Formats: sequence, structure tokens, C-alpha cells
Amino acid sequence: MSGIVLSASVRQNLLSLQSTAELLSTTQSRLATGNKVNSALDNPTNFFTAQGLNNRASDINNLLDSIGNGVQVLQAANTGITSLQKLVDTAKSIANQVLQAPTGYSAKASATSLAPTAGTEGTAVDLTKAGTNSLQAKTFIFTPATGAATTITISNVVAAGNVNSIDAFNAALTSAGLGLSASLASDGSITLTSTNENASQSLTIGTTAAANTIAISGTDTATLVTPTGGAAGKPLADAASQDVRKSLVNQYNNIITQISTTAQDSSFNGINLLFGDNLKLTFDETGKSTLNVTGVTFDAAGLGLGALTAGTDFLDNSSANKALTLLSSASTVLRTEASALGSNLSVVQLRQDFNKSLINVLQTGATNLTLADANEEAANSQALSTRQSIAVSALALANQSQQGVLQLLR
Repeated sequence: MSGIVLSASVRQNLLSLQSTAELLSTTQSRLATGNKVNSALDNPTNFFTAQGLNNRASDINNLLDSIGNGVQVLQAANTGITSLQKLVDTAKSIANQVLQAPTGYSAKASATSLAPTAGTEGTAVDLTKAGTNSLQAKTFIFTPATGAATTITISNVVAAGNVNSIDAFNAALTSAGLGLSASLASDGSITLTSTNENASQSLTIGTTAAANTIAISGTDTATLVTPTGGAAGKPLADAASQDVRKSLVNQYNNIITQISTTAQDSSFNGINLLFGDNLKLTFDETGKSTLNVTGVTFDAAGLGLGALTAGTDFLDNSSANKALTLLSSASTVLRTEASALGSNLSVVQLRQDFNKSLINVLQTGATNLTLADANEEAANSQALSTRQSIAVSALALANQSQQGVLQLLR
């Protein structure tokens, strides 16, 4: 209002009062908000620096949800592997029961060689009677269904492939993995019988063998033995024992089914690391810090396991041992993957904790740049209130001189 003329003293006091009111307003705003920097106008450097820190903290905080989900995916897979290991151990127990079960056959497949001339029979330690009987230089050729044939020659001449005792004959059979054992009959002939491990094995004469069969040929013509109630060269099954083994096959197959379903169910939020899915986690706001977890397929087929067939599998110890070998291999694979998952889980949990700590550091740094000191601002407010009261009093005193002039005019 340019028409109003104030004296110098009044104007000075008015300016002081206005400045005090402005400072008081700023102080009261800081007390109300708790911040000394509320906008870029207050302190551009601190405001934008704090804003950048808070933005980064917010970006990292948004990643914590996906990291948390990643932890759960890994834990779901780890839980699945633990269950799979227990199922594999159960399957091992069933296979071991087969080894402890009674032999599935009352008579095993066997064959006999030609007997030497009476009076020239050899002994268990000298089959050829010093090379004088008809077994001398006779050969046995054993042909399995798969693999190379094995030739064993009976001779008192020391040479590769030659044997002249039952122990040496059995050592050669064992070395070849034929599942046969040799024994000496009273007439000097040699009896070949399937071992307990291969009790379901059959024997045939010739050079071609079907599955689970050994073909016997050579210069010593072997004759297949026919067990009572059975067929030549065939084992005679024990019905009661075979029923037990069929039951064990069914139990084993139930476990195999559970292995597949357990692997399929080990998922979290649609990601299953045990059924072919992969997991990618991002740990920072730039996307440069990541972790890729490659999934596996750990159903029965993926572990190298499969259902067995009643009447075909678990017939003897050999088939049980084959199952145990596969189960042991699956167990090793599970342990290896469990170790890898545990390592990845530790990394993810460490980064999760690190990100939480980093968010706290960033937010604390931003707060330190903008936060007001409540004690200081409260003291400032009280001082400014006092200064305002003094300014008002000073303004009143300045106006008294003009009031004196007014009294003279009256």
C-alpha cells in the first residue's frame, strides 16, 4: 500500500517481524514433517541424492518378493529330493528282501559232460588224471545271450584258458560272469549248474543263446539234465517262493510310481526344478547380478529306474542285484543334486539377507540427508516465538512516537 508512510523505525521492526514469522513457519513445517528438506527448493543436492537412494532401495525391495519365491522353489525341490531319497531307500529294502527270500527254484538248470572211461576218473584237483583220461584237451564253449563266448579247455598243460581242477574251472566261470558252477561227479564227469545268483537261468546246447540262457558247445558234448517234473536245461520253479517274489515286484513297482509322482509334485508357484523347469533369480536393480539354477528330471525314468515285470524280474538274486545297482546309482545322483540345491539355496538366502541390509543402509543414508533434528527445531521454534514477541513489542514502541504527535494535534 504505497499511500501509507511508515517511519524508519516502524519499517525496520516490521521487516524483522516478517523475517521472524518466515523462520518460524519453516521451523514449524520441519517439526510437522520431521524433515529439514521437503522439496528441491530446500536443498537441491540433498533432496535429489536422497530421492535416488530411496528409489534404489525401492527397486531392490521389489526384487525381494521374487527372491523369496526363489527360496521357496529351492526348498520345495530340496524337500522333494529328501522324499525321493527315502523312496529309493525303500525300494532298496524291497530288493534286499529278494536276496533274503528262499530260492525261487527247487532245482536249477544243469548239464553234465561226458565221463571218462571207467578206471581213469580224475579227481577234483586233477581232472585229466595227469592227462591220461578222455577229458584231456576237451573244450567247453559257453555263449551268453549278450557278450562274447568263453572257451575253457580241460588240460594238464599249463596255458591260458586251460584248467585241470574244479577250483580252476570255477574261477574261470566266475571270471567270465557266466553264473555257472562246476562240480565233479563220482564217474569223473563234470556237472555244470546255474548258481544261486542266477537260479532262473536256463541252459541249452549249441552256439546261440536266448535271453537269460547260456548255450554250451565244444568238443566235450554236454548233456542237459532234466529235473523231476521239469524240462531239460530249465530250472524248476518253486511256486510258493515265486509268489513271494511276485508280491515284492508289485511292492517295488508301487514305489517306482511314487517316485515319479513325487518328482512331479515338487513344484512351487508353477516352477518344478525336479521336473525339467529352470529358475532364474535377479539380485540387483541393474539385472547384472543373477543366478541360474538348471532343473533336472527326477521321475523314475530320469533316475534310470523302471517298473519290473512279475514272473520275469526278481526271479533270482542276479535280477535283485541289478535292481540294487540301479537304485544305488539313483541314490548317488540324488545326493549330488541335493548338494547342488543346498549350495544354491545358501547363495540365494545370503543375497536375500544382503539385499535387506542394503535397503536399510540406503534408506538410512537418504534419511540422514533430509531428516530434521527435532530437538534443534524445537529450540529454534521457542527462540523464534520469543523473538516474535519482542519484535511485536518493539513495533508497538516505535508507534508510540507517532501517537505522541497525535496527542499534540488534539
